[in-house]
Amino acid sequence: MALRPDEFYAQAVAAADDERRLPLARMTGWEISPFEPDGLRVSPLRPPVLPEPARHGEDPADCNACRNRDEGIWLNDHWRLARISRVGVPLVLMLYPRDHYDMADLPDELAAELGLLSTRIVRHIQALPHISRAHVYRIGDGGAHLHLWFFARPEGQAQLYGSWLVVWDDLLPEYPADVAEADAAIVAGALVTSHGGHLPQVGESPGVS
Repeated sequence: MALRPDEFYAQAVAAADDERRLPLARMTGWEISPFEPDGLRVSPLRPPVLPEPARHGEDPADCNACRNRDEGIWLNDHWRLARISRVGVPLVLMLYPRDHYDMADLPDELAAELGLLSTRIVRHIQALPHISRAHVYRIGDGGAHLHLWFFARPEGQAQLYGSWLVVWDDLLPEYPADVAEADAAIVAGALVTSHGGHLPQVGESPGVS
């Protein structure tokens, strides 16, 4: 039988110290970790909060993603792609459905398109000559409107491998915005060729968040 929230918390606290701090994760010892284990410690484990607080945009009337449904560096009838600004890695893009869906309630036809569209975005990001890999993330705890992250890992930066990339992105100085904008335009143009859709029309927002 699955653990109730209080049982899950009790089991975790039993493995923690007197301040409710769990041992450091094995990931902190990886050579790609941005942190040295010495002096690093885990935050105290907090008790469960029930009911959970609402995410932003649970009500479509209050959803920023819905208000911005016509903004993006690329759009089709169902999806829009935007560039995230002020990041440390060369390029971060975000894909949204234009209508208000989370992943679990996507209609089957949109779910099928999401798979193909995500693959093509990754393909076009990785075609940039200074990019080795495109990482794809869907979290969903902060916003109710589905949003997929695409992080471009720069070529040759082996320390930025894997699951720590999003943390490195937050630590690195801001990547030149004009270079990121040009790369985003290349990806968007390639997406028009491979998937259809269109680039923003004159007077429309380029969809930089």
